[in-house]
Amino acid sequence: MAEKIVVTALVNRDCFTVWQLYNQPEHIIHWNFARDDWCCPRAENDLRVGGRLLARMQVKDGSFGFDFEATYDEVIAGSFIAYTLGDGRQVQTTFQDAGSATRVSTSFDAEAANSAEVQRAGWQAILDNFKRYAESAET
Repeated sequence: MAEKIVVTALVNRDCFTVWQLYNQPEHIIHWNFARDDWCCPRAENDLRVGGRLLARMQVKDGSFGFDFEATYDEVIAGSFIAYTLGDGRQVQTTFQDAGSATRVSTSFDAEAANSAEVQRAGWQAILDNFKRYAESAET
């Protein structure tokens, strides 16, 4: 059984807005990368059970990249999504109302190629990038 890793951010926006910014492809492309030298030039999101999430993640100079792909297992609008990655690992994200803010927490199965700490740092960096984007985005 794979180790579960959890990353969390408190986003200073209401839950409805956070949900929209997290899930709409036109917003995903602005935050779905861990470092400033990376980008997400394309995203598709069919947010329903059986639907597919696809986000192209690559170095800005195009020298390396990959497609992040998943299939949704559960969607509770405004509060919860669960999906399975192409390699079978499970991911769950919750959106919890925290007054004038929203707590976003993602739990995912670790993979074997990288240490848990490297994976945690990478996923946390992406979530922190989302927080920065969400708190500054016009809606």
